[in-house]
Amino acid sequence: MFTTNPFIPMTAFVSPAVMQGYIVLMALAVAIGTAFDLLHEKNLQFFLQERQRTKAAATRQLGSMEMAAIATRTLVKDIATFGEFCNRHRRISHVLMFYGFVLYLITTVVMVFVYPADAHTPIAFPILWNIGALMTLVGGYWFFYFLRVNVVHDGQPPWHLVRADLFIVTLLASVTFALFFELATMAQNMAAIRVCAGLYLFFTTLLFVSVPWSKFAHMFYKPVVALQRRVEEADGSSTLPSSTTATPTMKGGARCPPSHT
Repeated sequence: MFTTNPFIPMTAFVSPAVMQGYIVLMALAVAIGTAFDLLHEKNLQFFLQERQRTKAAATRQLGSMEMAAIATRTLVKDIATFGEFCNRHRRISHVLMFYGFVLYLITTVVMVFVYPADAHTPIAFPILWNIGALMTLVGGYWFFYFLRVNVVHDGQPPWHLVRADLFIVTLLASVTFALFFELATMAQNMAAIRVCAGLYLFFTTLLFVSVPWSKFAHMFYKPVVALQRRVEEADGSSTLPSSTTATPTMKGGARCPPSHT
């Protein structure tokens, strides 16, 4: 149980080549959607203008070693451990979602491209696929029901959805129906298999093609913004209060945005 390739039963009505082509199309959808978001929302223009401003406002030049140290701190604190969140629960939920989803995606690609119809798929891949899916769902449902800003701070019920919820809703629906599909194949119920497979593909497609309207693209922006913020603080071009002089809301004097507390 949970140790066999969950995509093998899908080959009964979808060929491995179609599954592989579908993954390629979804990857293209993310790339095109992110590029569209950069241009349509003028995020690229903003980044370039901000970069020009900071270069002109910098009070000192940063050496290559200092830039490498800043990049390392950004990777370790802001990206790998979601240090932007002062609230420990929000941080943990995002760590679970991010690493779970990455693990789920990687093992999906391996099983679909390398072992699409192979009953001898190494046991590690389906186990890791299930672990990744469960991590995503634990972090995602925790965030959805208890940590969303409009639920916690605005007093809205969890089912009150706004555009910003498109990503989390489609992500949870996609991974949830992926597990339902796996359970249906274990029960060998063809009707349930087809229904769950259809819903799985529907929400997965919606997740990846809705990038221009969801917060999916923010995953690619945040590392750039985090690095730029640290560079600005180091070269003196930042217009924000220093984290050492701002009123702290957590230990160490770090600044906590209201939506993150």
